[in-house]
Amino acid sequence: MSDIILEMSHITKDFSGVKALDDVNLQVERGEIHALCGENGAGKSTLMNVLSGVWPYGTYTGDISYKGEVCKFHKINDSEQKGIVIIHQELALSPYLSIAENVFMGNEQTSMKGVINWTETRSKAKEALAKVGLEDEDVNTPVNKLGVGKQQLIEIAKAMAKDVELLILDEPTAALNDEESAQLLEIMLELKKHGVTSIIISHKLNEISYVADAITIIRDGHTIETLKKGVDDFSEDRIIKGMVGRELTNRYPLREGDEYKIGEDVMEVRDWNVYSPDDADRQIIKGVNLHVKAGEVVGLAGLMGAGRTELAMSLFGREYGQKISGEILMHGKPVKIHNVKDAISNKIAYTSEDRKTYGLVLIDDIKHNMTMAALRDTFSKNGVVDSSEEILKAEEYKKLINVKANSINQNVGALSGGNQQKVVLAKWMLTQPDVLILDEPTRGIDVGAKYEIYTAINDLAKQGKAVIVISSEMPEIIGTCDRAYVLNEGQIAGELTKEELTQERIMKCIMQHNNGKGE
Repeated sequence: MSDIILEMSHITKDFSGVKALDDVNLQVERGEIHALCGENGAGKSTLMNVLSGVWPYGTYTGDISYKGEVCKFHKINDSEQKGIVIIHQELALSPYLSIAENVFMGNEQTSMKGVINWTETRSKAKEALAKVGLEDEDVNTPVNKLGVGKQQLIEIAKAMAKDVELLILDEPTAALNDEESAQLLEIMLELKKHGVTSIIISHKLNEISYVADAITIIRDGHTIETLKKGVDDFSEDRIIKGMVGRELTNRYPLREGDEYKIGEDVMEVRDWNVYSPDDADRQIIKGVNLHVKAGEVVGLAGLMGAGRTELAMSLFGREYGQKISGEILMHGKPVKIHNVKDAISNKIAYTSEDRKTYGLVLIDDIKHNMTMAALRDTFSKNGVVDSSEEILKAEEYKKLINVKANSINQNVGALSGGNQQKVVLAKWMLTQPDVLILDEPTRGIDVGAKYEIYTAINDLAKQGKAVIVISSEMPEIIGTCDRAYVLNEGQIAGELTKEELTQERIMKCIMQHNNGKGE
């Protein structure tokens, strides 16, 4: 008979009369890695917040049984004392404190008089780091000196220092590259060997299929089914069918027909050079030349650190770098772009890869987030904002790109990741750009929401817009783009047509460029 460490029964949770969870049931066996899958807004994170005490007992109905005992958690400390630790998608580290201080934040190693024992803190921090493969890391290093991948591992080390028995990871690999993601998954498997039970929420289905022993699928606040490895079909297509309620035979909508026509050059970049904002002697972008035509979707492919985001941000109003040189032409005419205002005036738009930091004002509503970039040119006259026009356009775009929300007055911070991404897209569509640069447009969102973003990209191309897509997922570049540039170490390593676009050709461009051959 299986050993059930966690059972959540008939969990129901309301937000302002809207049921985020409706009679949800979950069983997790001791020592397994259990995945929660579902579209954005399905209720996965809400369920884990109920379990960990973020949403305290009394704010939901239903029962939580942990190790055979009915639990009523009123705060996170209550669940942590039982050995349940949650790591949220937004890391809870203090950037200016050391690794050791972060590992024991809230769990300080003190003497009998309440004074922190720093020798013990550093020693135990080293032990915790060794469990996540960071044994060579200096525990005195400030966390802000580390990459996102190592910060994610420090969060796990922090959980290990609390004697975790049930570890909950909410989108742990969303901001990681392939190498960092693989390392984190291997650490999860290693923790499993040492008896740690894990629950992982992720939209990366290939990772789920690899690491999970069981998958529970949640759709629209309801438990749909639980799949067991070795018993049920664990393929990505099968998981997607459970998530969206139908077969998703083509993950990338086709862009065919007479309405999709590629026209003349809209934007051309000549001999573009950018130096690091922190080091005037270190060149980040080196002599880049590219162009994008009306109705064309052009990809920027490359490995992490290739310079794709740095290139995009430097083009969008010199938001990155110093000693920038080169030329930008719009419709064949040179333009001078010194700041973001100039970029918007010249019909260039850019959606950041970090939507929560750079794309949205999370405490403001959908309407204001959609209209803010176009406020000066579209929604105001003589400095006075036309609120009625704002409402009309926000309602129009909410419907146009299917933002799932109660109303345009809802705070964007309360939306799922996929719907937040749609709001960012609408914000820049409302500026009526000729060129739209999309940096990791589907990062951290599910397959259903991805399909809707891809459809919106196709609609922009149909309108004759020039679209540039930056993505770390090579299948996304291949599935959405008419043509792609491959970047490597700040230079163009190759240019591939739609027919040439394969993962093998992209990697070949990079390898040949590394060998100094070019292509």
